[in-house]
Order: sequence, then C-alpha cells, then structure tokens
Amino acid sequence: MSDDHSQRVNVTLVSKYQFTAEFPDVAGTPSMLLDESPPVGDGLGPNAAAVPGAAIGNCLSASLATCLRRARVEVDGLTATIVTHVSRTDNGRYRIAGIDVELTPSIRQGYRAGLERCERIFEDYCTVTESVRQGIPVKVSITKLESAPHDEAIGN
Repeated sequence: MSDDHSQRVNVTLVSKYQFTAEFPDVAGTPSMLLDESPPVGDGLGPNAAAVPGAAIGNCLSASLATCLRRARVEVDGLTATIVTHVSRTDNGRYRIAGIDVELTPSIRQGYRAGLERCERIFEDYCTVTESVRQGIPVKVSITKLESAPHDEAIGN
C-alpha cells in the first residue's frame, strides 16, 4: 500500500490582486487572503512569495518538534523567523532567490544532548524543505471559461 497523498488548495480572485486560498481537504479551515504589496496591490494579506516561506518554516518547526519529543526533550516553545528573499533575474523577472529560516526552540535545562542530536537530523524529515531544495515539478493547464460580455463592451 502506498503512502502517497495529495493536498488541494482552491485560489479564487476577490478583486484587483486579492485572492482567497481555501483548503477543502481540511474541514473547518478558514480561508487565507493573499494580496500583492503596494503599489500593485493593497497589501491586505501576504503575497504569494511569502507563502512558501511560511510552509518551509512550519515544516521545519514541526520536524524539529517531532524529533525533540521523540528524544524526550521537554519543549517549552518553538518559534521560526523566516525571510524570503526576492530578486530580479537577468531578464528582469522576480524570483525567490533564497529563504532563510531561524528556529528558536525553548528547552529545559539538561536536554542539550537531545537538541544537538536533533539539530543534525531533523531537516531530512521536512517534506517541504527537502522538496523545494530538490525542485518540484509543476504542471500547468488552463481551462478556458468565457463570461458574459459587459454592457459597455456591447454598446449598451
């Protein structure tokens, strides 16, 4: 039996550059508003470049927390600070140039050895980080839908 699975996300235009992302495979999950920064958008939500950083930070945090718990390390807290660097390519297109992640676990005294062991191995268990590092194939298709013409377009 295979452990393969998929996750669906539905992204819908709200207005201008604002989109909602919905996660239909996770019941009760609120939608997330995405928006481009000014001057293009209104900056009412994170832009698309921030989302991979959040996914990587979450995945690394969960992997570290899992490792620490399995090593019976008392974890009082764990935060991640993620910086997604965006720069222009030679042809002038913006691309994610790199992502820096700083994890700050708060552990009780006497658990340093468990933390040091986890520091060496936890990244290998992070599905998102290791997938991004290797490159992820992306298949794109377009289904054409035609909407009714606007009144102005037909001269009314």
